[in-house]
Amino acid sequence: MPVQDLPTVDTAQQLGLLPEEYDRICEILGRQPNFTELSIFSVMWSEHCSYKNSIVWLKTLPRDSERMLAKAGEENAGLVDIGDGLACSFKIESHNHPSALEPYQGAATGVGGINRDIFTMGARPVAQLNSLRFGDPKKARTQWLIKGVVKGIGDYGNAFGIPTVGGEIYFDDCYHVNPLVNAFSAGIVKTDMTASATSYGVGNPVFIVGSATGKDGIHGAAFASKDITEDSAKDLPSVQVGDPFMEKLLLEATLEVLATKQVIGIQDMGAAGIICSTSEMSAKGEHGMDIWLDKVPMRQEGMVPFEILLSESQERMLIVVKKGAEAEVKAIFDKWDLNCAQIGVVTDTKRLKFHMHGELVADVPAHDLVLGGGAPVYHREYREPAYYQEFKKFDIDAVAEPTDYPAVARHLLSHPNICSRNWVSQQYDSMVGTDNMSTNQPSDAAVVRIKDTNKAIVITVDCNSRYVNADPEEGCAIAVAEAARNIVCSGGEPVAITNCLNFGNPYVPEVYWQFVSAIKGMKKGCEQFNTPVTGGNVSFYNQSSDEGPVFPTPTIGMLGLMDDVANRMTLHFREAGDLIYLIGTPKKDLASSEYLYSYHKVKKSPAPAFDLQEEYDVQAAIKSLIQQKLIRSAHDVSDGGLFVALAEAAMPGQLGFTVENKTDLRGDIFYFGESQSRVVVSVKREHKEAFEAAVGVAYQWLGQVTPTGFVLDGKVWLSTEEAIDLHESTLPSLLR
Repeated sequence: MPVQDLPTVDTAQQLGLLPEEYDRICEILGRQPNFTELSIFSVMWSEHCSYKNSIVWLKTLPRDSERMLAKAGEENAGLVDIGDGLACSFKIESHNHPSALEPYQGAATGVGGINRDIFTMGARPVAQLNSLRFGDPKKARTQWLIKGVVKGIGDYGNAFGIPTVGGEIYFDDCYHVNPLVNAFSAGIVKTDMTASATSYGVGNPVFIVGSATGKDGIHGAAFASKDITEDSAKDLPSVQVGDPFMEKLLLEATLEVLATKQVIGIQDMGAAGIICSTSEMSAKGEHGMDIWLDKVPMRQEGMVPFEILLSESQERMLIVVKKGAEAEVKAIFDKWDLNCAQIGVVTDTKRLKFHMHGELVADVPAHDLVLGGGAPVYHREYREPAYYQEFKKFDIDAVAEPTDYPAVARHLLSHPNICSRNWVSQQYDSMVGTDNMSTNQPSDAAVVRIKDTNKAIVITVDCNSRYVNADPEEGCAIAVAEAARNIVCSGGEPVAITNCLNFGNPYVPEVYWQFVSAIKGMKKGCEQFNTPVTGGNVSFYNQSSDEGPVFPTPTIGMLGLMDDVANRMTLHFREAGDLIYLIGTPKKDLASSEYLYSYHKVKKSPAPAFDLQEEYDVQAAIKSLIQQKLIRSAHDVSDGGLFVALAEAAMPGQLGFTVENKTDLRGDIFYFGESQSRVVVSVKREHKEAFEAAVGVAYQWLGQVTPTGFVLDGKVWLSTEEAIDLHESTLPSLLR
C-alpha cells in the first residue's frame, strides 16, 4: 500500500469510533489502519450497520415459524411462504436523519432503498406503506418537513410505479427536531426464483450495476448514528439523491438477470455503499474479493478511495455472477441502458482488497466488519426513568367529566392525530397495478390481491408511541396486538412482522431501558400471535441536544395473509338499520388516550388497559364471525376511543348512528377511553340471533346505523355532514 500519514485515535473518534474500537481495529489488522481502512470500519461499525448496541436484545425476539424462508438478518429483507409456490418479501426501514435535514430527498431515497431491498430478493414490489411522525403541525418547520416528506414519498413511489396503499401519521412536540420517516415495502416472488445476498466461487466476477457513483451520502451510515445538532446541516452531503426512473429500469433489469439463473448473489448498495455490499456478501459466503475501485463508474472526477467505498449514491447494486456469464449479464443491463461494470473477482482469502490504479489502498478481513462477525457487541447499562413511576400515579377520578360532549367530539374528529389523511394519501398513487383492494372500500389494514390467485396479502404499520412512552413493554405489546387486530378486522391472518425501532441515544441509560423494555413487549406480543420477526431496522440517536429524545417508537410492520378474498372485511357501515355491537369489554380507563392527552392536557398516565389473552380471544372471535359471514363491517377501537371508531365507520357511507352507553362507566370513559381489545361491528338484523350465539366473547349491543346524524345517549352530538367536514378539513387548512 502507498505510504501515507496514518490516522490516530483522535481521527477515529472524529469518525464516530470509540478509543477501544480503534485499538480493536489495530489488533484485527496487526497494524495501524490507513485512513481508507479506518473509514471502512467507522461506517461498518456504526450503529446503523452493526447494531452493536441492540443486537444482544434483538436476538431474544422470536424469529422462526413454518412459513419462514429467511430468518431475521439472513437476507436483504424477510421472506415468508404464502403457499402456491409463492413467497412474500417485506421490510421496513427508517430514513429519519436525512429527512430531518432535507425532507424531500430524505424521504424519496428511503422509499427507493426499501424497494431495492425487496427486489434484490427476486421479488417484484407490489405495495408500499409509510409511518411518519412530526412535531406541531401549526409550526412552520413541521409544515416544511411534512410537505417535503410527503412530496418525496409521492414523487418517488408514483414514478417508480408501486402503489402506496396505506400508512400512519402522528404529531407530537417530541418530534419537532427529529421527524420519523419509516418506509415499508412488500413484494411477491416464486419460491424457486428467490435471490440471496452472498458471494462465493473463486474467480467469479463482481459487477456494480445501475447508477454512477458520486459523493452523495458519504458517511451517511455514521451520520445516522449520532444525535441531531445545530451543526447537522453541515452533513448535507450525507443525504442521498434519488432517481425513481433509474430505479424502475434497475428493477426490470435485475429481475431479468435473476431469471437467467446466472447470479450467485446480489445486494442493494444502501447504507455504506460498496463497502457494505462487498463485506456482507463476502462474509456470508465465507469468501473474499479483489476490487478495482478505478473501474467503478463515477459521475464526479477526482474521487478518492474512501469516497468511492462509502458513497451512498442511489440505484446501485452489487452482483456476483457465474464465471463465463459476463456477456449475457452485460447484455441485459445494456438493453436497459444501465451501467454494468466488472469491478472485481471473488477470492478464497476471506479478505477484501481494494485497489486504485494498480495500488492496494485497503486490505481488511470481511468477517470482522459485519454484524454477527467481528463487529463489536455491547451490553449497555439501562435504568428505569423517574417518570415511569410518576405516570403510574395517575388518578382517573381526578379527571373532570366534560359538560359539553359535542365539543369533545369536535375536538377529536379535527385533531391532527385522528383527522382524515386524504391530504396526504391523494398525493400518492394507490391504484397503479390495479391490485389494491382498499382504496374505495376502506379497511383497518391494506389488502392487496396476489395476481393469478384468489389470495391477498394484508399489510399494516402500527405504533402508538404515546403508549410506548408511558410503558415501553406494555406499549410495544399493544403495537403488535393492534397490528394483528387491524389485519384480522380486514379478514386476514397475521403471519409475521418487520420492525423499525426508533429511539434516542442508546448511551443514555433511561433511553436504553425504553429500548430493552420495548423488545420484551414485542417478544411477548409476537409469541402470542405467532408472528415471528423477519428483520427490520434499528434507528437510535433520534434526539437533539435541546429537546431530548423522541418518544420511543417501535413501529410494527405486519404481514397478514387472506387465503380467500371473499373473506375480505371493510370498516364502514353498510346501510341504515344494521345493528351495531361492541365486541370486547370496555374498562374504567382513560390512560394515554388522545382525549386525556390533548383535551385535558394530562400528559402523565400509564398505557391503556390491556391483556394479551383477552386480545387473542377477541381476535379469534372476529376471525370466526367473518368466516361465518355474520358481520358486515369491523373496525378496531383505537385512537380517540369508541366514539371515533363509530364516526370512522359511519362517515365513508355518509351514514349516522344512534348508540347508548348501557354500562355504569362515565360517558367520557365509555366513549373516549382507549382500553384495548375492542372492535365495533355491524350486523344485519336477520343475523342478530346467529351472531349473538356465535360471538363467544364479551359483547354488547350499542344501537343501530341510521341515515344521518351522530346520536349518543339520546342527544345529537353532530350531524354527519359536520363530522365529515371537521374530519376532512383539518390537514388541508393546516398545510395549505
